[in-house]
Amino acid sequence: MAKIHYVTGDATNPVAVGKKIIVHVCNDIGAWGAGFVLALSKKWKDPEATYRASFGKREKVKPMLGNVQYVFVENNIVVANMIAQKGCGLSEDGRPPIRYGALRVALADVNDEAYRIGATLHMPRIGCGLAGGQWEEIEKILQDVLSVDAYVYDLPAKA
Repeated sequence: MAKIHYVTGDATNPVAVGKKIIVHVCNDIGAWGAGFVLALSKKWKDPEATYRASFGKREKVKPMLGNVQYVFVENNIVVANMIAQKGCGLSEDGRPPIRYGALRVALADVNDEAYRIGATLHMPRIGCGLAGGQWEEIEKILQDVLSVDAYVYDLPAKA
């Protein structure tokens, strides 16, 4: 049975041994530049480059809600760019940009890939920052979908 481990640390420096997939939420409009992606971009360039390239002028099919991009960044570490945020900021009716259905679809895909390659999942509290989601809802999705262990990272408190 899959377990969710809560740890203090940096999700870009995963703690488990073996293959790891770092999971995070992206929007569906090609905007990258705030939140957890800043830490990813500081450590590795390819997740951002892959994401931005998919929204380029030559791309006929742009990533849609529920899609996942897998980017190999180091030996045994893959970053999963999950498209589960509709735009940026609140919608006209005040709805936050997180789309729980898209997150469920993307997480199921990531879980299947992790199971296939024997990896664990590593993530900040996905969908709760700029996407405006509620952790209680996201944790339920994780519990429903995952068959591999996941590590959820909270940064250490600042002194």
